[in-house]
Amino acid sequence: MEIILRQDVDKLGKIGQVIKVKDGFARNFLIPNGLGVPKTEKNLKSLEQEKAKKALGSEKVKREAQELSARLTNLSLTLPVLAQEEDKLYGSITGQDIASALKEEGFEIDKDLIVLDEPIKSLGIFEIAINLHPQVSAKIKVWIVKK
Repeated sequence: MEIILRQDVDKLGKIGQVIKVKDGFARNFLIPNGLGVPKTEKNLKSLEQEKAKKALGSEKVKREAQELSARLTNLSLTLPVLAQEEDKLYGSITGQDIASALKEEGFEIDKDLIVLDEPIKSLGIFEIAINLHPQVSAKIKVWIVKK
């Protein structure tokens, strides 16, 4: 039996793929659990319509991410922190701290989108990348200064 997958299934396929499986597996597992539907003309048309709708939606999201990236590119954040005499911080600056500072500036950015290889532990100027979309990223300057 040929099935159109409605969700990603491990070791079987990705969403939207047409796969051939045994009848019992399709009737007893895939279809009742909403993981797939039988391959028919109606279901194929429905799949194509969903793909077109997702493509339009993803283009809109990408355009919004590009606009946000353009606004963030010129942004420079200053974070005053407590530091020792050797310019080392008592704590560290993480993605959460940067997300909070961005929120104060009027940007709602999730901390998981902020790319830090490791927390910042010293004073200075850092260029931080923010992944807004799989194809769009922005870089902001963060100034870590002594309180």
